[in-house]
Amino acid sequence: MAEYSSVKSTKLVLKGQNKGKKRKNKDKKKNADDGAKLDVVGGWWAVSTFNEITGTVAIEMQNNSYIHALDTGLFTIGPPHNDDEGPDPPEQFTAIKVSDSRIALKSGYGKYLGLNSDGLVVGRSDAIGVREQWEPVFQDGKMALQAANSCFISYSDSGDIAAKSKTAGGDEMLKIRSNTEREVKHKDNLADEDRGNVKSCELSYVKKFQSFQDQRLRINEENATSLKRARTDGKFHETLLDRRSKMKADRYCK
Repeated sequence: MAEYSSVKSTKLVLKGQNKGKKRKNKDKKKNADDGAKLDVVGGWWAVSTFNEITGTVAIEMQNNSYIHALDTGLFTIGPPHNDDEGPDPPEQFTAIKVSDSRIALKSGYGKYLGLNSDGLVVGRSDAIGVREQWEPVFQDGKMALQAANSCFISYSDSGDIAAKSKTAGGDEMLKIRSNTEREVKHKDNLADEDRGNVKSCELSYVKKFQSFQDQRLRINEENATSLKRARTDGKFHETLLDRRSKMKADRYCK
């Protein structure tokens, strides 16, 4: 483990990549908007960051076609699925994080995916070693999976999955899909207690901070007009604190 973790992470190198002029801001904004669209097929969504790779996953090598585990310990590409279908059980793996940048993948046969001396992806190991560690590499909205030999995996001419290319071209591009419940992030970065109307916000903060000596909620019954004005003026939390302090039931209001 220590030996492998010392290997320097390799940047995703795209074949034929053009290092021309920088795109204009309008192009950047358009690309960002396109990237924000969630890619979901049959309830399986495409991951876009390393931290999203956890639990049950599938690896889409081509449109609606996934890496398929064989009982021989080898892997191939499964048949294409319909647009509303997810991967079959032999195409589902368990992702396990082994470091801040590498994962291990366990097949439905209970074996870890690794790499043999010929660069073929095989699933015959009962433990995670150097050859059973994989590095997902993200760049420019695309993804490739790097093996222990510093090559990227792709679908070989022989029908197997192999890692033999030092650079990532179109054949090496893939998607890792997950059916784990996706964490919803609010774009406005508001705390959950600050959502809704002023009265619901006040109730949320009372529940959060009240000391509850007698198990009774104590909410200020004064008119909420001051809260609406304070939210507009940027003094919302200060006003909430003042209102709670009058009830003498908040552990932060002495």
